[in-house]
Amino acid sequence: MGQDEESGASPSVPLPAPGRAWRSRQVRLAALLLLLVVVVTATVRVVVASGPPTWDELRERAGLTNRDRLIIGVKDDQPGVAQKLENGAFEGFDIDIAYMIAEDLGFDAPEVTLLSIESEDRARRQARDADGSFVTVDLVIASYSITEQRREQGVVFSFPYLETEQSVLTLASDPRQVASLRDLDKAKVCTLGTSTSEERLREAGASPIGRNRISQCVQALYDGEVDAVTTDAAILAGFVGPRPSGELPPATKLLRRKELRHWDIGAESAEKWGVNTGPVPAMRDLVNLSLYQSAKGPDGDLWKAAFDRYLASEQQYSNPQQVAVGRQPEPEEKVEVRQWPWERWALPSPSRPRPGAQTAARARGRRNRRSSGC
Repeated sequence: MGQDEESGASPSVPLPAPGRAWRSRQVRLAALLLLLVVVVTATVRVVVASGPPTWDELRERAGLTNRDRLIIGVKDDQPGVAQKLENGAFEGFDIDIAYMIAEDLGFDAPEVTLLSIESEDRARRQARDADGSFVTVDLVIASYSITEQRREQGVVFSFPYLETEQSVLTLASDPRQVASLRDLDKAKVCTLGTSTSEERLREAGASPIGRNRISQCVQALYDGEVDAVTTDAAILAGFVGPRPSGELPPATKLLRRKELRHWDIGAESAEKWGVNTGPVPAMRDLVNLSLYQSAKGPDGDLWKAAFDRYLASEQQYSNPQQVAVGRQPEPEEKVEVRQWPWERWALPSPSRPRPGAQTAARARGRRNRRSSGC
């Protein structure tokens, strides 16, 4: 019997070299990593190609990337809303909202130019510069009521940023009681010539008188040329109370001022103001994103501060008529924006048609057909 048999040991089996197994694992790991990189790269490309844009991409599509100035059309004769002062500066609720939106679009206050715009020019976004030449503004933020008729005429509105309603002003010395437009039967009533309230006034038996500027209507009321003025309550409220002490005088001065009374006429439809953003969808999306962040994010403090300073402070002089709703209107939807190639936040973009859009438009038309359309 041999030595191995005597010791009971089994024959030795050669083992694989350690280096060969390690190299095999390295190859498999490298292949797995390569596959993962390919999958991630393909996914990122798909998201970038088909997913929502980034904020920078929206700015580029809106033509703002290389711009050093944003031009906004605003009213200049509406105390509390948008008023030009004697020194050329502007103040009011709309002005604060304009600067808030501009900042969200990437423009600091010194990079924003505010130009006075007349009511009839808001749809075309045409304002006059210091030389009197017409300029196409980027945005119109000018107490502009959202109506289906204006949308059908091509005006592109943002989400609403303020909700108010139609009301009436008379001299405080006028003995008539005004609870509805029908109480103005046979009265001469001044309103903006571009609003839709002229038809409502005729239906009520009143004699409508159109003017280009609401300050012209109020001056006509002071002078006894008309019996009443009608437009949005947020606009009229600024003419009722006294101008805060210490404020700079306005550029548009009214003469022979008299005490006014603000009447609640029980208007059923709301007047919701929006921004005319022009025809570029990316510009609308940027403005909507700003208003969404204002309603849902930290910018809400800016909206509330503007409301409290300019509109809420006027309420005591307009009671029982509400000047405006003290809460920013709920955004109609969210705006789709991508922060990183693999990230996605917010929901359907307003630039994309959504189911039931035609039905919603018809519903808006029903709600807005009685709008004062200021």
